[in-house]
Amino acid sequence: MPGLQSAAIGVWVGAGARNERLEQNGIAHFLEHMAFKGTTTRSALQIAESIEDVGGYINAYTSREVTAYYARVLKEDTGLAMEVIADILQNSILDPREIEVERNVILQEIGQSLDTPDDVIFDWLQEQCYPGQPIGRTILGPAERVKAFDQRDLQTFIAEHYGPSQMILSAAGGIDHDEIVKLAEKLFGHMERKDSRRSESALFHGGEVRNAKSLEQAHFALALESPGYRDDAIYTAQIYASAMGGGMSSRLFQEIREHRGLCYSIFSQAGSYADTGALTIYAGTSGEQVGELAQVTIDELKRATDDLSDEEIARARAQMKAGMLMGLESPSNRAERLARLVQIWGRVPSLEQTIAKIDAVTTTDVRALAETYAVQAPAALALYGPVETAPTLEALQERRAA
Repeated sequence: MPGLQSAAIGVWVGAGARNERLEQNGIAHFLEHMAFKGTTTRSALQIAESIEDVGGYINAYTSREVTAYYARVLKEDTGLAMEVIADILQNSILDPREIEVERNVILQEIGQSLDTPDDVIFDWLQEQCYPGQPIGRTILGPAERVKAFDQRDLQTFIAEHYGPSQMILSAAGGIDHDEIVKLAEKLFGHMERKDSRRSESALFHGGEVRNAKSLEQAHFALALESPGYRDDAIYTAQIYASAMGGGMSSRLFQEIREHRGLCYSIFSQAGSYADTGALTIYAGTSGEQVGELAQVTIDELKRATDDLSDEEIARARAQMKAGMLMGLESPSNRAERLARLVQIWGRVPSLEQTIAKIDAVTTTDVRALAETYAVQAPAALALYGPVETAPTLEALQERRAA
């Protein structure tokens, strides 16, 4: 990215929550924390200081399909950032004393999540979408498992999933490609190739979870089976999600918030994985109004099958393209996109190819998918708060079919 004085660089490891066995649930995230707790050459403080002394930033995250370790630094410090990331990925000592300290930190993180209704409800919804499957389990894992992990468990997960064939190195910004490759060969070239353990295929089932609690708001989350990210229909799904609940001009926002005043926050999004996906609609409302909100949501899904307009689809396409192109002005976003595309396709399709696929989606395509969402797609429902009077999933399914 010519003209930038900074760079973003990281390693995306193809090992997330869906790669865990049942007894390992939460260990990918635990390992992400432990990577920063000391290596054979650096203490935890020295890891942080080595990047922050040059004004940089280092962090990591765990998702259901990847664990990412990344840094943002000035361009002259790119080599340092790469060296630190290589160090924490390959030389973490996993000190038992640090494991105990970090265990408490993660248990606090779990507690914080459970105290955040518009956070935990998505974990419950995910479990209903994919019951009894690795992809349906929480990323943080249950507290009882986190309490039991030891050094050997962490080492086993590394041995199973942290080989070079599972890793993608991605960088963007003020970088020199040839220098990055040469340094990568030096830092990672000695790693032995290993076979990766395939994750279980995902199957969207659907179901309902309802947790009544005395809260200020009733939290409503509905999921409908949607295409995975290797399916070209994902572009149609994303355009549909944007038209329905992607902004202030979207149908759900206009009808449910602006016209009826039933909520403050409402949105829809099309999430995707390698082999499955879910269109998710979320809203927070009062216990007295959650029933009406749920019913109007179903009515809007059904109405969209008949009268989504060319103008709405054009607006959604424009929002999707603008969001992507604006995001590419950030080196961190660009490095993330490059890694994700390599993970999905093994290559980086050109921007022109991606934009062409977005532009190729027609109103007819979106209405056809809308019909699937409104009537046929398996559904999951999660409710939290004063939801005693909220309709059941069965009642909403009957409304879909009516």
